[in-house]
Amino acid sequence: MDPMFIFTLGITNLIAFLLLTLIILHQRSKTTKSSQLPKLPPGKFGWPIIGETLSYVTSPAKFIRDRMVTYSPEVFKTSLAGEKTIVFCGPKANKFLFSNEGKLVNYWLPKSVTHALSYPTANADSPSGKPSHEISYMFLRQDTIKHYVPMVHSMVQQHLSTCWSPNLEVKVFNLAKKFAFELSCRVFLNATLEQVRDIAKPFSLMLEGILSVPINFPGTPYYKAINGGKLVREKLVEIIKERRKEMCNKADNYDDDYELDLLSRLINDSNKFDKGLSEEEIASKIIGLMFAGFYPSSTTIAFLIGNLADHPQVYEKVYQEQIKIAESKAAGEALTWVDLQKMKYSWNVICET
Repeated sequence: MDPMFIFTLGITNLIAFLLLTLIILHQRSKTTKSSQLPKLPPGKFGWPIIGETLSYVTSPAKFIRDRMVTYSPEVFKTSLAGEKTIVFCGPKANKFLFSNEGKLVNYWLPKSVTHALSYPTANADSPSGKPSHEISYMFLRQDTIKHYVPMVHSMVQQHLSTCWSPNLEVKVFNLAKKFAFELSCRVFLNATLEQVRDIAKPFSLMLEGILSVPINFPGTPYYKAINGGKLVREKLVEIIKERRKEMCNKADNYDDDYELDLLSRLINDSNKFDKGLSEEEIASKIIGLMFAGFYPSSTTIAFLIGNLADHPQVYEKVYQEQIKIAESKAAGEALTWVDLQKMKYSWNVICET
């Protein structure tokens, strides 16, 4: 037999043996790793990159219902906005999430969302991050919120008289979104009507595409969301620079914290530190808060109106409670925090919504 043939056959067998060994070791390693990983809930991730985003965006309620029936009424896995995601359903899931925040789960947003919002890279322990978090916390304290009740009351009255009363029929969700946006601009920025209009259109573009398929190509909703977010930040930076200049010229008028909106507080706070927040960082924080509060507020208002329309007996009780409080007020007198504390039944209805 040809020695070269024997040598070649031996080399081939050796390579085959080594290849077989590597395959076996790889499979064993893969099996060991998979056995050590936590068991994922049932579900599927869908297409690469896109995942199941299209199905979700087309009909969110149907998307959730179908998967609760197919996989589990409590939890299932999917892929949304380019991220593998676990969806919790029902009261038990909500209790689990809210009771374990910072323990088993942490606050997180998909990269597609953070790219549009452009959050600052400073962490909470940095000289610029920590003070601003403290200011945000102080701004949302109960004693601070009390101060805004009369202002919100005035805005609600103006909104209803302008956008609701003249019409025989209204689209509640659209108007609720409009009011939520205007209120956030007033509370966070103390913005003028012209500034609100400048921010409104790009902010709407950002919201419409922020949870779409994360393909940043001209013409796609996500591309519009990225550009919308960029325009909002540019407008906010202009407002921030103008406000900073005003505060430097009128320093004595900004001593009372309760007279400061969140933007003024962040600027005031950043001026106290050598490495304070830049205009871009402040803009990103403001836009993040506006995004976080927009849909929860507007959807709650819309669902609340729908529930009251569907349950006349509940509407009547809410109406009587509101009338009783209104009769205790003088003509033109604004609501106060004390008045809100009397709205116990109304508050329960909101919580049920």
